[in-house]
Amino acid sequence: PLQSLLYSYFLNYLLLAFYTMIFLIGLPANLVALRAFVRRVKQPHPAPIHILLLSLTLADLLLLLLLPFKIFEAANNFYWPLGKEACALTGFGFYSSIYCSTWLLAAISIERYLGVAFPVQYKLSRKPIYGLAAALVAWILSFGHCSIVIVVEYIGSENTTNSSKPTSECYDNFTPNQLEWVLPFRLELVLVLFLLPMAVTIFCYWRFVCLMVAMGLAIVTLLNFLVCFGPYNVSHVVGYFKGTPPNWRKYAVMFSALNAGLDPLLFYFSSSAVRRSFGNGLKALHKQGTSLLGHCGRDTSKTDTGDTGLSKGDVAASSDFTTE
Repeated sequence: PLQSLLYSYFLNYLLLAFYTMIFLIGLPANLVALRAFVRRVKQPHPAPIHILLLSLTLADLLLLLLLPFKIFEAANNFYWPLGKEACALTGFGFYSSIYCSTWLLAAISIERYLGVAFPVQYKLSRKPIYGLAAALVAWILSFGHCSIVIVVEYIGSENTTNSSKPTSECYDNFTPNQLEWVLPFRLELVLVLFLLPMAVTIFCYWRFVCLMVAMGLAIVTLLNFLVCFGPYNVSHVVGYFKGTPPNWRKYAVMFSALNAGLDPLLFYFSSSAVRRSFGNGLKALHKQGTSLLGHCGRDTSKTDTGDTGLSKGDVAASSDFTTE
């Protein structure tokens, strides 16, 4: 029906706009955070939290750099003409970055919890190697599990991501043989890479809520799990019990990408280095803006002085803009 077709196009364009907005907001924000964390980690004896936050920034940037492929896919009504090799590699990096973020968020919550629950002991024993080890475990867990994205593309003789087929889709329509691998493995992803790190995070931040400490950090992190990762992982559970992935799964992936836009808020609440970087950036923009407006005001005052009889000094003194 025409109504159903129009509704489908509306959802696709909504998805396209959403991905584009995440890319335009998330990329510069994460680049600012990357600059701050690289500087902090280069200093002697960096704290484990900064190593974890740097790793989370890199995971977000990986997702954002692969997001144009999702934008391209949505713009083409989910037709994938790039072949199964590109689909496998793009999906592998995209989904690995999502699940890497869950365990990195859990590791950050553990680090914050130890700092609040055992401040003296933790301050004496914290070492950069702990943050590095936790980050490596998160990357290995996520990339190791998501290697199924590459493997499944080569299971079965009829692969729907074959670019020779005009209706091909990337990592969406599966043969029955592929579903035998995909559905149980997705359920395992939910348990190991979503529910377990979310349980760890809730436990750690519950103490924060009770002590009324770092409420902004706790709220942003929990929103990440519930709003960003929740719908996508629910689609895995629904797909397992239905025997086929739900039609709305592609829109649940959209919320997972939102994680790359929310994480800079977490960085802001977690690190004074990021707050300084954002503050310096805003000050620089404000200075450039006021300088530009002040220059325009001076040009206008030259024209207005001849008409009103006011002197240049009078007009300059009445200006609301300063260059300081």
